[in-house]
Amino acid sequence: MNWDIIQGKWKQLKGSAKEKWGDLTDDDLDQIDGNKDRLAGKLQEKYGWTKDEAEKHIDDHFRDR
Repeated sequence: MNWDIIQGKWKQLKGSAKEKWGDLTDDDLDQIDGNKDRLAGKLQEKYGWTKDEAEKHIDDHFRDR
């Protein structure tokens, strides 16, 4: 997974992130703007996960993107 590519395609990938993590709002996704740390932070906030749990979910979701 290359986060430079994900950041560049964030507008296209926001939909899949919203499907996967429905508690994220459009505003959340706009603020995240493809930044992995921001995404992990929002997932921790919304789902009560640890940073490691959030990063595992992110890695699993974006592995083949």
